[in-house]
This record gives sequence, structure tokens and C-alpha cells, in this order.
Amino acid sequence: MSASLRVDQAAWGPTKRSPRVLQEVSFDLNAGEVLGIVGPNGAGKTTLLRMIYGYNHPQTGKIYIDGKPTSKMPPRALARKVAAVLQEQPTDFALSVREIVALGRVPHRLGFSTPGRRDEEVIEAAMERMGLHGFSDRTLSTLSGGERQRVMVARALAQEPEILVLDEPTNHLDIRHQLEVLQLIRELDLTIVTSLHDLNLTASVCDKVLVLKGGSMQSFGTPDTALEAQLISHTFGVEALREELSISRQSHLSFNLPTTH
Repeated sequence: MSASLRVDQAAWGPTKRSPRVLQEVSFDLNAGEVLGIVGPNGAGKTTLLRMIYGYNHPQTGKIYIDGKPTSKMPPRALARKVAAVLQEQPTDFALSVREIVALGRVPHRLGFSTPGRRDEEVIEAAMERMGLHGFSDRTLSTLSGGERQRVMVARALAQEPEILVLDEPTNHLDIRHQLEVLQLIRELDLTIVTSLHDLNLTASVCDKVLVLKGGSMQSFGTPDTALEAQLISHTFGVEALREELSISRQSHLSFNLPTTH
């Protein structure tokens, strides 16, 4: 199950008097679509993701899920709608992998109730999806960065969200597990918002792309329109060229450092 997402003139800064880290951003995402957010370091990608999953609240503007403002949703209700997988991975949990994945069920339980059969089924399915049954009893500190990333994705899936937020989901992953995560993004019946560094990867898995620079929105649209070569050159300070690969007939961006004279 997925939900539509609307961001309407949302902006954020550490305080009302300090410069804004993110200027007014607006876009609409249909239920089930995948949005890729790209931009140089410091562009405001993580700040925007934090507003979507409720860690930060917009100073101005609003965010809507299925037409309802997130500002009116209690934290538990928002957690049933949106799950996040962050770049910062905890390493000191004294919990087993299975116990960490089970934390995804917390928003669905009342008070101090113990997990029921439905919870157990969802946890098992999430661990199976991410290939984690061989790690069930291990603690997070004993896992590699890629393995920890898979645990965090499984915990998010156990949350059964309608919107999944992924902050650089392929970080720490080897090629095989990068491909597995990208395949997961394509297959999940969820609305997905993800930040990515690889622009060609973004174009291959995302329905829509949002380009940020210096906290300002540069473009939004389909990959072909949002990742226009001249705009990418300006945004990233490189010489970008769009090429068509002769075998696959797919469009591909290549990059060079600007020529200096």
C-alpha cells in the first residue's frame, strides 16, 4: 500500500533568525512513485528527507500525505505512514538483528502489549526479504556496514509504511547488495523518496527526480527533463554530456572536470 506525497513551499533552518538550510521546495508525488533527490554535498537533501519523515518540522510551508498535513498527525500515526532508513547507522545496539527488525512494529502496538502473530509474520517476511535469517541472533556491532544497512531496511519494511524514505541507501554496500536494494526499490508497492549520488542510477530507478543546490530547488520532473545536461553541469560544477549507449539505446550521462584556461 502506498500514499501520495505533497510538499508545498516547505523550508527549514536551525532557528527562525538563522539562514535557511533549505529554501521553499514544492512538488507532488503520486502514490507508488519513486522520487530521487540529487545534488552536491550540502544541497539540503538530508534536510528535506528529515522534514518528510517528521524529524524536523517545516518553518514555512506544509507536507501532506494523502492530502492530510503531517503537522496534524501524532508521531505514532506518522510513524505508521512513513519509515526512514538513514545514513547514520547505530553500532552499539545490545540487541539481536531480529530484535532490531522487531522495533519496526512498535508504532502498530498499543501501550506495552507484546508482539502478536501478525507482528511475527511481518518480522519474518522483512528478514526473509533482506536475506537476514542467517544473522538473526547476532548483534549489530558484529555486522559489516552493508549488513547493518540491510537490517535497517528490514526494520523499515517491518514498519509497513506507505512511504519509505531512504538516505543514500547504497552506501556501505558492495555491488551485489547495491543491486539487491535497487531491485527492492523497483518491486516495493510503496511511495519511495531516496537521496542518491549516482545520477545514472537515479535515472534508471526513479520515476521523478528533484535536483537541489545550496538549499534551492533547481528542477523537478522525469529523469530526462530534471537531469538535463546543462543544468547538471551548472549544479555540480562539471561538464556533463548526455550520450546514448549504442547497445542498450539507453541515455547515459558522462562527466568531466571543466576545462581551465
